[in-house]
Amino acid sequence: MKNKFIFLSSCLLSAMLMFSCKENNKETNEETPEVTAQNDTDFRPAFHFTPNENWMNDPNGMFFLNGTYHLFFQYYPEGNTWGPMHWGHATSKDMIKWEEQPIALKPDEQGYIFSGSAVVDTENTSGFGDGETAPVIAMFTYHDPKGEEEGREDYQTQAIAYSLDEGKTFTKYEGNPVIENPGIRDFRDPKITRDEVHDQWVMVLSADDITMFYTSQNLKDWELASEFGKGIGAHGGVWECPDFIQMKVEGSEEKKWVLIQSLNPGGFNGGSGTQYFVGDFDGKTFTLDDSMQDLGEDHHYWLDFGKDNYAGVTWANIPEEDGRHLFIGWMSNWQYANEVPTETWRSAMTIAREIKLNKTGDTYRIVSTPAAELQNYKGEKFTKSTVSVEGKTQIATSEEIDISNSVISFEIQDLKDQEYHFSLSSEGDDVLKFGYDHSTEEFYLDRSNSGLTDFNENFGDKVSTAPRLSKDSNLKVKAIVDNMSIELFFDDGETVMTEIFFPEQPIRNFSAEGNEFNLKNLKINQVNLN
Repeated sequence: MKNKFIFLSSCLLSAMLMFSCKENNKETNEETPEVTAQNDTDFRPAFHFTPNENWMNDPNGMFFLNGTYHLFFQYYPEGNTWGPMHWGHATSKDMIKWEEQPIALKPDEQGYIFSGSAVVDTENTSGFGDGETAPVIAMFTYHDPKGEEEGREDYQTQAIAYSLDEGKTFTKYEGNPVIENPGIRDFRDPKITRDEVHDQWVMVLSADDITMFYTSQNLKDWELASEFGKGIGAHGGVWECPDFIQMKVEGSEEKKWVLIQSLNPGGFNGGSGTQYFVGDFDGKTFTLDDSMQDLGEDHHYWLDFGKDNYAGVTWANIPEEDGRHLFIGWMSNWQYANEVPTETWRSAMTIAREIKLNKTGDTYRIVSTPAAELQNYKGEKFTKSTVSVEGKTQIATSEEIDISNSVISFEIQDLKDQEYHFSLSSEGDDVLKFGYDHSTEEFYLDRSNSGLTDFNENFGDKVSTAPRLSKDSNLKVKAIVDNMSIELFFDDGETVMTEIFFPEQPIRNFSAEGNEFNLKNLKINQVNLN
């Protein structure tokens, strides 16, 4: 049941629920309307995956098989903050509408079930198959809490489990662990890839602040092949949740290998973040491309510059005829994930995205766009070919379209050296701001006044920024807005910013502000899963 607060001539402050009050206009004689402060239920996303209840973090073990996308995730079924990790499980036909399934992997005497991956062993290289069904092999980190408590270095090891019913149930391998710990405290998050060129399985593993590369023929016996990352890229925290995929460069026959590597802390705007590296792989060693040599801490190779896209990885076993690399991330940040103002459930995933590899000159860049399947859920729409902006200009309200669950897209042509500001606001004081300063070629996202922010000092203390990587004179913007999140795709996904926010009242207005400019091809489409 929702907790309702009626604001009359004065406000009551409820510290337990952390809702701040908004004073009424005492100078009017009009009857004061009833205002409902948003709560746990209101914040739940309309079209992003969340667990039915309790805690969730990293996506794990993602694979596609027989028309179904499988998403496993770090899950604690007995509380709404991080606890003994299990693998939760959800399935979907299109990565948009999800159905939660029974827990797939549970802790045992060897430890908690930390992050990992899964592959479909179509050739039965593992020998776990029954001759009719291709086994699904999950690889995960065992985290021994007793070993950690005792101060040992070797409390994380790698293990596997197999499924003969397409991921519904798993049997843990009796020979676990398949990789012992060599004496590294943070030694986790195995991600398996099929290397067709060298006819082998490749697994990348995070080890403190480097990536270890392992190879195998049977998914049970693994050999350390090489290490990567010492002194390369951002090292503000522990490296976690790697991914390693071969990608075709758009518009060419060239192929490169891409290492996706999360780290916490050390993200571009603080806390958790995900960087990437482009290079070549000879079957044992990953070599950074010449264009990325001397890559230091202060670089611009991030999958997402916002604060809330972490530990993301790609789906395995996508059919060759599909050809897409499909990605999803955890939509939170370890700076405040345990403290966000939801109680019955904690955390959501980003929208599923397609990632591509572009090359401009000698520079390779990952671009991200929402998975095409989202288009199938477009409901009511609001369109204008041109909107003239001068000063503060209201563009659309909830009377015209439900902005709180929508996809907003527009273009600004012939950019000038000025600032372009946009706001999503409620009927109260909640305002989420984003925009672009062409004189500095920098985007920003400001949630400092977006609603509930004081649950953690790192949530609303700074305005997030991101560089514009495109040199185009026109700017394309796509904003995916859900009840508690915004995902901004600038320049067809060359720069992406994702952040969560908790407005005390629903978002009702979309407005713009600046010195005389036009929005072209404005479209606001409500997302409707019904």
